[in-house]
Amino acid sequence: MSIKDYESVIGLEVHVELKTEHKLFCECLTAFGAPPNTQVCPVCLAMPGTLPALNRQVVEFAVKAGLAAHCAIEPWSRFDRKNYFYPDLPKAYQITQNFFPICTGGYIDVPSEDGSKRIRINRIHIEEDAGKLVHLGAEGSLVDCNRCGVPLIEIVSEPDIRTGEEAVAYLRKLRAIARYTGISDGKMNEGSLRCDVNLSLRKKGEETLGTRVELKNINSFSFVAKAIESEFKRQAAILDEGGTIIQETRRFDESTGQTYSMREKAEAADYRYFPDTDLVPVEISQAEIDRIRASIPRLADERKAGYMEQYGLTDYEAERLTADKELSDFFERAVAESSEPKTLVNLILADVAPLYTEDISEDLLNPKSLGQLADLLAAGGINSNTGRRVLKALLEEDLDPAAYIEKHDLGQINDPEKLEGAVRTALAENERAVRDYLGGKESAMRSLIGRVMKETGGRANPVLAEDMIRKALENQ
Repeated sequence: MSIKDYESVIGLEVHVELKTEHKLFCECLTAFGAPPNTQVCPVCLAMPGTLPALNRQVVEFAVKAGLAAHCAIEPWSRFDRKNYFYPDLPKAYQITQNFFPICTGGYIDVPSEDGSKRIRINRIHIEEDAGKLVHLGAEGSLVDCNRCGVPLIEIVSEPDIRTGEEAVAYLRKLRAIARYTGISDGKMNEGSLRCDVNLSLRKKGEETLGTRVELKNINSFSFVAKAIESEFKRQAAILDEGGTIIQETRRFDESTGQTYSMREKAEAADYRYFPDTDLVPVEISQAEIDRIRASIPRLADERKAGYMEQYGLTDYEAERLTADKELSDFFERAVAESSEPKTLVNLILADVAPLYTEDISEDLLNPKSLGQLADLLAAGGINSNTGRRVLKALLEEDLDPAAYIEKHDLGQINDPEKLEGAVRTALAENERAVRDYLGGKESAMRSLIGRVMKETGGRANPVLAEDMIRKALENQ
């Protein structure tokens, strides 16, 4: 058989670290990057005689996530103990919600080749994070317990994903939900969003699932796609040779692009789940659910539909604008100051968004000024080259675009008489380009237009310049 005869069956377990000030069951802070073991107390260190006390804000954040993902919110849920021994788990058990999660069902719609695909969600449950091991090589390892007890939600999908691209699209939607609702910053590089991939192979057209392999703790979108591709090829090669896939946990090595075995996959029975008797069940009323629902802002999908309808944006443009809440918020502030939304979108997506990997704020660029710049571009007051120069100035200081253009004499030259000299020079000093163009080489026109732009300091209207060049050459 060929590798093309197989398809992946993928489910994701996504851990989202919640942006609460305090931990799940104690008053310790949750700030990222604190010195090791400085955000700990007897509760999160599991000292004898201590008892957990639920941080109710965690429940609210979990409900927000569930509502945004179209889940059913359970009025009654319970905490359980997941028992296993590891150096970064002081209690030797993790508090989670195995039997009665707070959210069930739900779905996320992601872009696909056919337009849209629905990825079903099995459940969302609350749990506490474990600590972190710091490995020192031959000298041993150290344990940092700052992360012990930090609140998480785990979002478990159904095995509806088929490719690495779909997995990344699903993760991007989850990160957008986390950021739009304010429950997490979703920074994978800081561990705020972590992903476990469950992957099996089957022959195309078959319904029977293959043996599942888990890929643990993948911490970037690109690595998720690469890990899935690597594991798909590994399993397909084994099956082609008549081998058997072992149910195991593997880790993706970013340096080699391969997965390697960590241990055999544990089953639920191995963790000996049972109710945590130190904690009462979580009860939430319909009134509280309604209050939380009302506090959720317009989410990415709603904004996307609105942008397409109100501003005539394409699906691609609206998708890019709404993928990140800060970018979407920035656009809404800027478009309120502009009568040219399409030009504004082009500015933001082409020249502004690539400059920032995390967020765009008014401290970095005044949205009002950017809206005014878009209007000047659309009206023909300046060309795109000048627009980029003005944008660079706006990034350095808050100023009025029109005043800056007037001060530096950057207005676009739209008067043919003022361009005649530059056109004559371009033709006289670029004889080869002239010959090439007259010989049928259309690309030579770009060189001639470029010379006119150079002669005018980038201020020439390029459309007018091209028209004048063509007419001049027709008369030769």
